[in-house]
Amino acid sequence: MATAKQPKPFPIEVHAKPGQMLGMPVATFLRDYWQKRPLLIRNAFENFQTPVMPEDLAGLACEQGVLARLISHDGNNNGWNVRTGPFAEEDFPGMPDHDWTLLVQDVDKWDGDVRAMTEHFSFLPRWRMDDVMISFAATGGGVGAHVDQYDVFLMQAFGQRRWKIDASESTKGKRPSLDFRDDAEIKLLKKFKASHDWVLNPGDMLYLPPNVPHDGVAVNPCLTFSFGMRAPSAAELLSDFVDELVAGACDDVRYTDGDLKAPVDPNEIDTAALKRVVKALNAIRLDDAQQLENWFGRFITTYRSATDISPSPDTPDAVHIEPSLAAGWELHRHPWARVAWRGNASGATVFFSGRDFAVAAKDAPLIAAAEVIDHALWRKLSAKGRKAVLALVAAGGYQLLDPQAEDEDFDELEDEQYADDQARALIAAEVSADEGEDEDGPELEVEYIELVADQDSDEHDQDGEDDDAPEMEVQYTEIAGDNDPA
Repeated sequence: MATAKQPKPFPIEVHAKPGQMLGMPVATFLRDYWQKRPLLIRNAFENFQTPVMPEDLAGLACEQGVLARLISHDGNNNGWNVRTGPFAEEDFPGMPDHDWTLLVQDVDKWDGDVRAMTEHFSFLPRWRMDDVMISFAATGGGVGAHVDQYDVFLMQAFGQRRWKIDASESTKGKRPSLDFRDDAEIKLLKKFKASHDWVLNPGDMLYLPPNVPHDGVAVNPCLTFSFGMRAPSAAELLSDFVDELVAGACDDVRYTDGDLKAPVDPNEIDTAALKRVVKALNAIRLDDAQQLENWFGRFITTYRSATDISPSPDTPDAVHIEPSLAAGWELHRHPWARVAWRGNASGATVFFSGRDFAVAAKDAPLIAAAEVIDHALWRKLSAKGRKAVLALVAAGGYQLLDPQAEDEDFDELEDEQYADDQARALIAAEVSADEGEDEDGPELEVEYIELVADQDSDEHDQDGEDDDAPEMEVQYTEIAGDNDPA
């Protein structure tokens, strides 16, 4: 008798293919991996160049309103220290060159290039995307072994990070222990035994479903982009849903007991009383499908939002919008806005950061997809669609901008930066000349000193260096002038 053919195991490591960032068709990934098992995709972002460098992230972490954390690990006692931002600029030069990481959330809301990267994940509902968190880790830095309650794509942007994961639940059907330590400021696993161990290079990406234990440690100074796909818990859904029910409930709907009979024991809550409770609750149940849809749309477009959108003092009047668009101006969506839509029998509803707008069916996908509305797009919208956009402008959801003025401002900034660079070069040249350079000598060398992380060495505190000393000095040599007339 022939033995039953064993199913082929799902590969846990693949290589991206042209036109397939996931190394396979989207349908295959969603069927076999999404919320089921981890997957490492090598070279998912081919020849990737990070739009954000470590110094950019540190600068962002110093800004008010930015959610940032500094997590340090003391290997001597396996202790962890957590500090929250905003930080001062002087906090970073004194940091050691190992065993710490800086995490900044919602970077996609602050940086347009990072926000543009979310387009690569359009195979998932956009309203499932929570944020893009970026972490910089010095050599040996990480946040310890932990689990996340959401799907996440961990993309290596710069440097190398070593990831260990425990995929035993998906490979062996055995769920690992998820008990947490009680002696750490962050949720760390008491026990962690890795089933897989990889080093990720720039462009590699690791997908992890919820509750997969993992631990990432920097091999050298590195940046990791985390595309988080948070989903609300049932408790969060219920809490907000009940608020919706209560807000719309009529005060006349009450517990009634017109069928009351004399109780055997007046202190007992009998079965008949509980049936009346259920009847009273059912009276305010949300049976209207349209009302349910609108509630969820408003809820999911405000879920975990860290910033309220409000109008600016110079918000233009509605009558000025269309003429301005015709003159070449554009409406730019607020970077913190979350947008979704749903069709219905009467057209469609656009959900915009907790608000809902009834629009024509053709309007909804156009408004939801457009971060910028120009005159051409404006003309495609129906009267309902334009009315919704005008209401969003008044609420601060869109800002009217002149793209030509923005280009001029950018050119001015470039000119100022160029002037500053030239001034620094001239000052350095004058200093060097004052120190006795021969006027008839060779071209003048000007040295710039920059503090950077040592990406090639993972040795710590060599030569007795102080932990608080600045990191490695790198000298850049520039030709500032030629005194040789020949």
